[in-house]
Amino acid sequence: MDEIAARAIELAEESFIAASGPGGQNVNKVATAVQLRLDIFALRLQPQVFHRLKRLAGSKMTSAGEIVLTARRFRTQEANREDARSRLTALVEQALVEPKRRAKTRLNRANKEERIKGKKVRGTIKANRGKVEW
Repeated sequence: MDEIAARAIELAEESFIAASGPGGQNVNKVATAVQLRLDIFALRLQPQVFHRLKRLAGSKMTSAGEIVLTARRFRTQEANREDARSRLTALVEQALVEPKRRAKTRLNRANKEERIKGKKVRGTIKANRGKVEW
């Protein structure tokens, strides 16, 4: 685990909330779902990593700069806590990976001509569709 991801787990605040789903009457009595909150400004990330994390978090991020993850897949607090922490770790580690820059493809003259020829053929096929005049 990366040191930044480990720091994210340390800084995250956990709260337990009532979960929906399986559990019968017990689900009404026990708060098993975990809500994990992380202030990403506290991580002091580099700007490009910060923007990637912001983009990856999407709707999980609040306007105040907090990532809010809710884990309610399992019936126990401990399993949900582990699930939330692993999801947060995965999110931060994914933001730390710099994407490879895309190299532009270059067509040679023969490929370009072939592509244009194919487009012409499709165009004539489409042009011949429609009403037939007798």
